[in-house]
Amino acid sequence: LTLHLSNGCGKGFEDLSHLRVHTGERPYKCPECGKGYKTSSHLMTHQRIHTGDRPYQCPICGKGYKSSFEFKCHQRIHTGERPYKCSECAKDYKTSYQLMIHQRIHTGERPYKCPECAKGFKSKSQLMVHQRIHTGEKRYKCPECAKAFRSSSQVMIHQRTHRAQSPYKGCECEESFRSNSDLTSHLHIPTGGKHYKCPERAKDRA
Repeated sequence: LTLHLSNGCGKGFEDLSHLRVHTGERPYKCPECGKGYKTSSHLMTHQRIHTGDRPYQCPICGKGYKSSFEFKCHQRIHTGERPYKCSECAKDYKTSYQLMIHQRIHTGERPYKCPECAKGFKSKSQLMVHQRIHTGEKRYKCPECAKAFRSSSQVMIHQRTHRAQSPYKGCECEESFRSNSDLTSHLHIPTGGKHYKCPERAKDRA
């Protein structure tokens, strides 16, 4: 058994793929788009984006996935398992990545910066949605009225106008709202939150 010693972390490994974590080497290139990967298995999983192959099928809902990792994470929707817990607030998540993004709420870290306005974001996906403000791109359309939005979550909130859904409640005045941000805005003046917009809430706190 031959072990390759990593200069980056001092650990020994049977193959060279771990060393590429430190060197940044990505020798396996996708012939379709040129994207590089550290291992051949990572490349194979990526290529399923181009081929549409989804070999991992959920036996409960039939949804297909490119990798066993994605499939395992999906199954937690059905099982309710959320094994990754935040040490700060005990909130739990299905994946370690979701936990890492959440923890940036506590640390204040915003590693993804917009090149146009320098605004920072917790995740790459949040940055991508934000950048559509600058580009004007609205790729998500409402199937009811064809109105376009920057993100799928905005479409979901908008669709509640067609269904008369207002799932966010929790105010003494019993008014309900289509989104959590609408409820927060109703309860508090945005700057500081010490005063209350809602007259019932203000009366209760007087």
